[in-house]
Parts: sequence; structure tokens; C-alpha cells
Amino acid sequence: MLANSCLRLVGTAILAGLLLAAPVAGAAVDQPNPGTRTMATGKPFGAYVEDLKAAISGNRMGLVAQASATRGAASIGVTIPGNAVLMVFRPDFAVRMLEASVPAGIEAPIRLYVTERADGTAELTYRTPSAVFAPYEVPALDTMAAELDGIFEKIVADSLR
Repeated sequence: MLANSCLRLVGTAILAGLLLAAPVAGAAVDQPNPGTRTMATGKPFGAYVEDLKAAISGNRMGLVAQASATRGAASIGVTIPGNAVLMVFRPDFAVRMLEASVPAGIEAPIRLYVTERADGTAELTYRTPSAVFAPYEVPALDTMAAELDGIFEKIVADSLR
């Protein structure tokens, strides 16, 4: 009887140790991809999204599409903090990208992710184009991505003014 109790206690201790040592399922990873940039904007969410759109246009890039989890949630009666993805590219870059690598086409458009912080200001997260296209190891893509890096840096800088 005592031996069974000891075995159960040891078994329970081992199981508890394994559970504590195991990674938590769904544990958050802030920035799982190389080249990810995140910055506080200091601007209210809605105003920043408009400033970002103006910066995209002002840098001769196209706002290809926009998605908003906030609007989607509102459509089912749920309120969540501001959340928007702006997808940005331009036809001449699309042509160059596809000439260099058709499989790389899945990477376009480049996404700019804007989230609302607890204080109501916006935070911007995006991956640099050079990081997005680097895994393809195609020199022509690398050249194009370097050009896009400069454009996206300017978009971000302009949106923060």
C-alpha cells in the first residue's frame, strides 16, 4: 500500500514536471519573422491610418487592398481595438517580381499592419521587402526588394510626421 502511494506520488511529480517544462500551446511570439519592424506612432489609430494612406499615395505606391478585423468584428456585434492591414504594391514592381520569380508572387502585396494600443494610439508593424523576398535567393528580386525597402522606409517616415 505504501509502495503504491509512493509510486503514485512519484508519477504525479514526474507528470507535473513535464507539464511545467512543456511549452505553452499557442504561446505568443512577438516577431517570428526576420526583418519585422514595429513602432509606436504616437498618433490616434484612425488618424494614423489616414496618414499612412496619404504616405503610401505620396510615395507613388498603390493601396491594393485593405482589411480590418475591427470592421469584421463590428459586423457581428463585437467591439475590438483598432486593427487594419494595408496591402501595398505597384504594377511595375509586380512585373519585375514575376519576371524574376513567379513563386514569389505570393509575397505581394507587402502588408502594413496597424493596431490600436491601450492608450488609443497606433502601432505599425511590417516586414521589410528585402526580408520578405530573401528566401527566394534570386538576385533580381533582391535588387527590387532593396528599392522597395527605401520606399517603405520613406512611407513610414512620412506617415509619422
